[in-house]
Amino acid sequence: MPELPEVETVVRDLRPLVVGRTILGVEVGERKLRRPWDAAWAARLAGVRIEAIRRRGKWILIDLSGGARLVVHLGMTGQFTAAPALAPRPDHLHVTFTLSGLVELRFRDVRRFGSVELVADEGAAMAGLDAKLGPEPFDIPPAAFHAAVTGTARTLKALLLDQSLVAGVGNIYADEALHRAGLHPETRGRQLTKGQVGRLREAIAAVITHAIEKRGSTIRDYVGGSGLKGGYQREFRAYGRTGEPCATCQVPIERVRVAGRSSHFCPRCQRVARTTGEPPA
Repeated sequence: MPELPEVETVVRDLRPLVVGRTILGVEVGERKLRRPWDAAWAARLAGVRIEAIRRRGKWILIDLSGGARLVVHLGMTGQFTAAPALAPRPDHLHVTFTLSGLVELRFRDVRRFGSVELVADEGAAMAGLDAKLGPEPFDIPPAAFHAAVTGTARTLKALLLDQSLVAGVGNIYADEALHRAGLHPETRGRQLTKGQVGRLREAIAAVITHAIEKRGSTIRDYVGGSGLKGGYQREFRAYGRTGEPCATCQVPIERVRVAGRSSHFCPRCQRVARTTGEPPA
């Protein structure tokens, strides 16, 4: 599933290609996405101008003239790209916006877990997202983060996957952040010292920032808004590297299932706490 770095890359790619253009028409495929497209939306979008495009967590927000907004989620295999109107259309194309200047904004999704919705009330759209999403990885309040992490018996992997704690982090970057911080994914939040919590907070921001610089990670379907792939997958230090040597100590990376997800870690650099309620060594 595309995480924050991938979604941010899509937004940055699309911004110079579509902002300022007018929507001339919308074509919708026959197969439904995770959230249904309302047939009335196409008429409401005709002649509307794209004013801005940005991101909140893993969501793409397109501000439109008149105050409405398109809210887009890539799901697991979604691709949201801008292409010349005369370029061949790929398969699994579900929503196509024809824009002024002979450009098309295309939403493609093989598994159809993604969604594209029109929200009339911009304020309500943001309020809904903010109610369920925590701060962005670059804006994590230290005191609140420390209280949330050390006040629970949940595993660190479960905490990082919780979008209400930190928005935009998923399985890939949770593994990478924990490796950078030297913390085992099965360690409980209440076992961390103040220093370890601070180290984790810094690791999350550092990993996400570097992944954005590398245009995110392309493992299977992901491409940016211009159609280019990501490159961070070539720099993974933990995720997907089971049996490969740790870049820090050369001990083979191991995998364990935590919070329902495969979690990759170094058994030497990320030792799990042995006693519940006490910080790991």
